[in-house]
Amino acid sequence: MCGIVGIVSQRTVAQTIYDALLVLQHRGQDSAGIVVSDHNKLHLRKDNGQVSDVFHTRHMRKLTGTMGIGHVRYPTAGCSSTAEAQPFYVNSPYGITLAHNGNLTNVEQLKSELYQSDLRHINTESDSEVLLNVFAHELQSCGSLSLTPEEIFTAITETHKRIEGAYAVVTMLTGKGIVGFRDPCGIRPLVYGKRESKHGCEYMIASESVALQALGFELSGDLRPGEAIYIDAEGSVHRRQCAAVSKRRPCIFEYVYLARPDSIIDDIYVYKARLRMGVKLARKILRHMPQHDIDVVIPIPDTSRPAAIELAFHLGVKFREGFIKNRYIGRTFIMPGQTLRKKSVRRKLNPIDIEFKGKNVLLVDDSIVRGTTSKQIIQMAREAGANKVYIASAAPPVRYPNVYGIDMPAAQELVAHDRSEAEVSAYIGADWLIYQDLDDLIDAVQEGNRSIKKFDCSCFDGKYVTRTVDEDYLDKISNLRNDAAKKASDEQMTVIGMELHNNA
Repeated sequence: MCGIVGIVSQRTVAQTIYDALLVLQHRGQDSAGIVVSDHNKLHLRKDNGQVSDVFHTRHMRKLTGTMGIGHVRYPTAGCSSTAEAQPFYVNSPYGITLAHNGNLTNVEQLKSELYQSDLRHINTESDSEVLLNVFAHELQSCGSLSLTPEEIFTAITETHKRIEGAYAVVTMLTGKGIVGFRDPCGIRPLVYGKRESKHGCEYMIASESVALQALGFELSGDLRPGEAIYIDAEGSVHRRQCAAVSKRRPCIFEYVYLARPDSIIDDIYVYKARLRMGVKLARKILRHMPQHDIDVVIPIPDTSRPAAIELAFHLGVKFREGFIKNRYIGRTFIMPGQTLRKKSVRRKLNPIDIEFKGKNVLLVDDSIVRGTTSKQIIQMAREAGANKVYIASAAPPVRYPNVYGIDMPAAQELVAHDRSEAEVSAYIGADWLIYQDLDDLIDAVQEGNRSIKKFDCSCFDGKYVTRTVDEDYLDKISNLRNDAAKKASDEQMTVIGMELHNNA
């Protein structure tokens, strides 16, 4: 996953984009970038690292312009090269920059088409650069210097026909305006809104509503699946449904883990959805263990806290904070490489011994992916003096890789892929483990918006909602995402970095 933002204003926008990226930092901590358009001049700054590390005062002073886009990234295939940082730029036509959240599943076919038919060169391994060049080619086919909204929407329609997968996009046409569009299934989120000021009306497109709300923008709504929005430099707004066929299938993992709890996605309050997950899970526990001996419910902070609060209430058990989180360490789920994740868990969480000593503890997590983090946390609870350690997952077993922009590992590295619940429990060292049922998870989220009939639940049920996802594709993703491949990539980047340092 990544975080994207685009802003059109009548005043300099770099600081507002920076502030929005800080709010979206949870969606990616590997790299950050901002590009702004000052009439027909572009100013770009991007690098590896978190937002506050990439942008200093000297950089911000150079980012002058009244419209721009920004991006925070985490690598979906283990690569953390600076070359992969976004936004990407292509000079023809018009000068286009693009930031993308998601993953294209027919990227190899597109690369071939771009080279052989469109005569375009791709310089990185990023599917976002491929998407940019497909869109640029379709715009160029319009052959118009003035570039009307109709021509832009036509180019997006043709882009939809060529690409497969998940994509929420913001792109800037230098000096002309900002465009946002969402894939025909609406897998990844994208919202827009406006803010009135003495400088006139400003518009923002962003991954999550919280980015708008935190900066005083009024949320207008979500882009519908397959819909595009174009906001020109004068502040005129144009919207169009550009995909011939669309079906709403938002990613359910956004509600489980990815999104901030204070966001609203497709008219569903994420926080409320997580509360309902806790209710469903409590009911399942009472069915399976009506005479439970749980003394205390403790969340594994922070994502699981809403579910744990409701679960404890419905079980009639005390809720306590048992772990203190070091907030200066990033989200371990999205860290590249297993070694880094392992090192980070104990640095990130520290137990409050008094809440564990002599008690039967139910730990609540949002999900269990690799199982490595759960194993370490359970061991920490035992070391703190817990009598028994149970664990509940607000999500079902993760048995399949996600191919739509979430760096879930190769299938064989998912702890539940070829194990029963009892085997997972033994592997992570729990006295008892319970997972949420998929039907209950769907109902907990769907209750917020009954008009959504289906979700992308592919990491739980293995049913992929787009074409071009077959066994060959999954094998290729597995080879890219397994920890051995990531370790080799990290080692290669270390060598390159040392060579660049020595040659400097």
